[in-house]
Amino acid sequence: MKKNGKIQFAVCLNNKGYPASLEVGKLYRVIADEEAAKENLLRVVDESGDDYAFASNRFHIVELPQTIKKTLLQASSKINLTNTI
Repeated sequence: MKKNGKIQFAVCLNNKGYPASLEVGKLYRVIADEEAAKENLLRVVDESGDDYAFASNRFHIVELPQTIKKTLLQASSKINLTNTI
């Protein structure tokens, strides 16, 4: 979710039932979704490159320096472009 306009990332703590979609210990970009949050869900961009809502207790939100966020976003943009070609 965006907190005060900030992009957020979360680390996966539990991928039980979703081994192809989530990797434990991996950072995932969080997509703001107020409706999902009301249901204790967290919307993230998973291994498919699409965003899905998972139980929020599968993740821990982490604070990252802006330079790392920028690098991660650039890297994911390149991966997404490569997957569509």
